[in-house]
Amino acid sequence: MPVLALETATLVSGVALATESALLAEWKLETTKTHSELLLPHIEMLLQAAQVEKQQLQAVAVSLGPGSFTGLRIGLATAKALAYALGIPLIGVPTLEALAYNCPAPGLLLSPFLDAQKGNVYQGRYRIENGRVVEAQPPRVIAFRTALEELIAAG
Repeated sequence: MPVLALETATLVSGVALATESALLAEWKLETTKTHSELLLPHIEMLLQAAQVEKQQLQAVAVSLGPGSFTGLRIGLATAKALAYALGIPLIGVPTLEALAYNCPAPGLLLSPFLDAQKGNVYQGRYRIENGRVVEAQPPRVIAFRTALEELIAAG
């Protein structure tokens, strides 16, 4: 049974269908159009392309941020409405933690960034321990230059 995943924390609109063992389909698009214009059509296109009916979904996963306030609101509202309408679980996924999870480098400090505008970034720090992401520092907004200086000093 697939899980529908929604990513709206940044300018990139992302939807995916995955099972525990495989990515079934994925759609990502960066455009000037807003998530409110594209998210539902993207979900519909993805389900059709993967030949999955909404009723087959096991859960809906959605990015929790940090990120674009409006984008996150649209993603969260859409995910909550779908989960409620289909009677399936809603799973919140911290955005920076998910980025760290994609870099399985045990023993290293992982520090994903997202653009927070005006020379700032959203930054978290994580370590991979026993195959799990462990938060070393909670997400924060920091000047990009300062974040780099801190990472260089930390070695």
